[in-house]
Amino acid sequence: MPLCEVSTKVPLVTSPVCCCNKLPWEAPLLWPQPSTICCSRGTSTEVEMDMEGALNARDQVGIQDFVLLDETSEAAFLNNLKKRFSKDLIYTYIGTLLVSVNPFKELDIYNKKQMDLYMGVNFFELPPHIYALADNAYHTMLSEFNNHFILISGESGAGKTEASKKILQYYAVSCPSTALLNTVRDKMLMSNPVLEAFGNAKTLKNDNSSRFGKYMDIQFDSEGDAVGGHILNYLLEKSRVVHQNHGERNFHIFYQLLEGGEEDLLHQLGLERDCQHYSYLTQGECPVVPSINDKNDWKTVKNALQVIDIDAINTNHLFGIVASVLHLGNVKFEPDGKGHATLNNKNAELRWVSNLLGIDAHSLQEGLTYRKIEAKTDQVLSPFTVDHAVFVRDALAKAIYGHTFTWLVNRINESMENTDPLRKTVIGLLDIYGFEVFNINSFEQFCINYCNEKLQQLFIQLTLKAEQEEYQAEDIEWEPVQFFNNKIICDLVEERHRGIISVLDEECLRPGEATDLTFLERLEEKMGNHPHFVSHKLADKKTRRTLERGDFRLLHYAGEVTYCVVGFLDKNNDLLYQNIKDLIWQSKNSIVRQCFTSTDTDSKRRPETVATQFKSSLLKLTEILVAKDAWYIRCLKSNESRKSGQFDEALIRHQIKYLGLMQHLRVRRAGFAYRRKYDVFLQRYKALCPATWPHWRGEPADGVLVLVQHLGYFPNEYKMGRTKIFIRHPRTLYATEDAFEKCKHQLATRLQAKYKGYRAKGEFRKQKEAATKIETCWRGVQARKERDKRAWAVKVIKQFIKGYMTRGQAKVTDNSEYLAFVRQNYLNRLKENLPKTVLDKTTWLSPPQVLVETSEILRKLHYRLMVRKYVRGITPQRKTQLQMKFIASSMFKGKKESYPQSVAQSFAETRISERDINARVLQMIRNEHIKYSVPMIKYDRNGFKTRPRQLIFTQAAAYMVEDTRIKQRILYTALKGISVSNLTDSIIVLHVACEDPKEKGDLVMQCNHLFELVTKLSIIANKQNVVRVAQGSIKMEIQAGRESVIEFSTGPEPNVYKAKNGHLMVVATRARPR
Repeated sequence: MPLCEVSTKVPLVTSPVCCCNKLPWEAPLLWPQPSTICCSRGTSTEVEMDMEGALNARDQVGIQDFVLLDETSEAAFLNNLKKRFSKDLIYTYIGTLLVSVNPFKELDIYNKKQMDLYMGVNFFELPPHIYALADNAYHTMLSEFNNHFILISGESGAGKTEASKKILQYYAVSCPSTALLNTVRDKMLMSNPVLEAFGNAKTLKNDNSSRFGKYMDIQFDSEGDAVGGHILNYLLEKSRVVHQNHGERNFHIFYQLLEGGEEDLLHQLGLERDCQHYSYLTQGECPVVPSINDKNDWKTVKNALQVIDIDAINTNHLFGIVASVLHLGNVKFEPDGKGHATLNNKNAELRWVSNLLGIDAHSLQEGLTYRKIEAKTDQVLSPFTVDHAVFVRDALAKAIYGHTFTWLVNRINESMENTDPLRKTVIGLLDIYGFEVFNINSFEQFCINYCNEKLQQLFIQLTLKAEQEEYQAEDIEWEPVQFFNNKIICDLVEERHRGIISVLDEECLRPGEATDLTFLERLEEKMGNHPHFVSHKLADKKTRRTLERGDFRLLHYAGEVTYCVVGFLDKNNDLLYQNIKDLIWQSKNSIVRQCFTSTDTDSKRRPETVATQFKSSLLKLTEILVAKDAWYIRCLKSNESRKSGQFDEALIRHQIKYLGLMQHLRVRRAGFAYRRKYDVFLQRYKALCPATWPHWRGEPADGVLVLVQHLGYFPNEYKMGRTKIFIRHPRTLYATEDAFEKCKHQLATRLQAKYKGYRAKGEFRKQKEAATKIETCWRGVQARKERDKRAWAVKVIKQFIKGYMTRGQAKVTDNSEYLAFVRQNYLNRLKENLPKTVLDKTTWLSPPQVLVETSEILRKLHYRLMVRKYVRGITPQRKTQLQMKFIASSMFKGKKESYPQSVAQSFAETRISERDINARVLQMIRNEHIKYSVPMIKYDRNGFKTRPRQLIFTQAAAYMVEDTRIKQRILYTALKGISVSNLTDSIIVLHVACEDPKEKGDLVMQCNHLFELVTKLSIIANKQNVVRVAQGSIKMEIQAGRESVIEFSTGPEPNVYKAKNGHLMVVATRARPR
């Protein structure tokens, strides 16, 4: 049983063993062995888990339960805590109490895997962790069906709030899940950011210090489902609203609103983003904190308000109240001639307060500068001095904020309320302020330390009660425990008519000039002889040097604390004048109206003082806690600078003292340091005695008695209870554990050897039997297969022969198999020999007689498929080419000898790019889109001289261009025909309609791209039907009424010349046969 940590270098068992199939010595009774991995909970191999191992490593990383320390001195306690802290082991037990040291850094010990590891595990089975405490409280509640609470205490910055968050997160993950239950959990989890925003602030010790006490009940049904919750809050530090010490901030919500609020919202509330504009936010001179992101926190708070069912109207009212407090702090008073406080009627801040709270501005101004005094039926207005007016203003701000915080807690409770009448069990989380000792301690520290005195009193009572009940249940004689009973201090503070709170209330209520110093004088009169009270007047000369005249000192259980009485009376009164209450009750802000009910405003009774209210709430809390089973978490701050890895021994020693940890340890150690159930103890250590190893057949108690007698325990070292053995000294247990460490290695080696031999022999026998069975079965299978195969072959051959003999007949039973074979054979051969191209018309296989019709259908389908694939593979450009080639073919195929040579040549989009055309020409035809252009040789109409020209086709006309001039424009509507010869020449004649003798006649030209030019022109001009391929000669009209002829002939060399008869002679060569 590993009671403390083991180094990863210490070998225990050579191979890991699953605890679901344990060897006798490997059952983890308190904590798991380093080599033990439970298959039912996943594999955890973290260094921290390995360190929490056997006792022989306790000097390296400390003992994980302080109850098992050899000595209970403060030095040994501190040394053990430091060892564990140096290895990032921040949790240590004192019995079932959990000590947590804030490491001020992120540790990977709070993930889902860790949660799963601790679910349903015995408290001492795994290393100390907050999840272990939360899980055991939960399962104890379910099994015993009773109520529990977890008390989390420590000074500011020790990690109390984070601890409560971790517990809530654990319950949110570990409890059963449904849509309704998830909603409840969301509200519980999301209540934290809201309460932190309105109740937490940056202090000198902590950037997120809770400035109120919180007790949350988590309600569970009989199935263990979280079905509801309820929160009680205690002593919100309202004075922080109006005053902050240097280096501290106001509550987070003010900064979140200014930093994260939308522009429209700030404008609606009359706020500016700069915190320096607001008096209540500038006193600490610390508006920005690197560790706090107010903008992101604002988004979280807004989302959380929606989750806890606060609607948009109430949300706006809530932010209006926050803004009104800021504006109220900026209200400034001026003295008049008599020294009375006055306010300007046009005071902008006052108007904003009036608008946001929905109260009359004039009445508010009057309430802040005058007090209304009622004398029978008359009312008298008594003016305030400036200082008194500031006091009233601050009192109003504190009252509004404090009541709003209470309203917020009530709304959270309403959203989490469970209306099911069935009985619920609860687990309470008490996140309360720790003992506070500052350089100057005021009324707040007095209340906080009084609270800790009460909780310490309850803590000792419950701890002693639990110890005594266990001893009685086990029939072990109870030995009285010596401890400091702090009842004397609690009585000093709370005793009726004599306690400090009673004296403070009397001084607040008595007529006349009561001041903080008169309160101190009354204390000195009544407490003069009390051993735990001293003041400057009552102290001896030596002590008097450490006390101011306005101080008094209390000797608490955790040590001496000096309190300064300045402000005690004002903070205890915390009153609002009646006219202010009446004014606030008339507010149009629904939240403010709910906070200040008419009952409160109409009541003539003086309200209870703050100290009395706090005393009453503490008594109620004590009653709540006494009715529940207690679990404790003590949080320690490792250093004041909040740096990781620093362990401030003086600071830790101080916290150990005022948290009463040594006192608790001594209570736990006063009787017996170690106790375990008989079956658990015997299961672990039975290997140390031959009589109990390997199996004890009798009762576990008898086996334990035999075992401890064999080990030589002295009678005064142990006691035998009804169900448990009690061991007095840790050294006795350590000696037993050390003996077990030596024994288990020898046992492990021997058992492993025997077990391996047994497993090997058994495996060999199994393999031999299996091989014989497999061989027998295999031979039988093979023989049956061969028989079936031969029978099948005979049947197939007979059917084939019959089918061949009757192949010419109609399909019958005898020839159906044969015909199917013929069909399949033909189709397989056809599949391998299909034609590859559309033009292949000869390679289609000849079909057998039964497949003639089918073969023809398949042939057509195949050719259609090839055609379809070919067509689908044609690109738009290729399609255009083919269309033009088709048109050219229709015009020239079989008519012109040179056409076959042109088929393979692709048509170009154009033969002259636009940059090669003169800019002046382009300007003249800019309104017409150029479709095609080509260089050509033009023959004059008179004399047939050759002229190089450019021919340009546009949408409307053909242009013949010479450099910068357009020589001729031929409209397509005037184009009568296009003539070419049937020979290999490249002469083209464009026949143009000319009615006027002055108009130019037909155009004769020569172009190397004849087929391309004619095809393009016929498409652009839509003149395919006027293209003519002439034989022998072509007539042309030079001018209107004047004709000429072009004659064509063949010869060895191509030639073009003018004949004597005036005709144009064209000699072409014969086309080469293809």
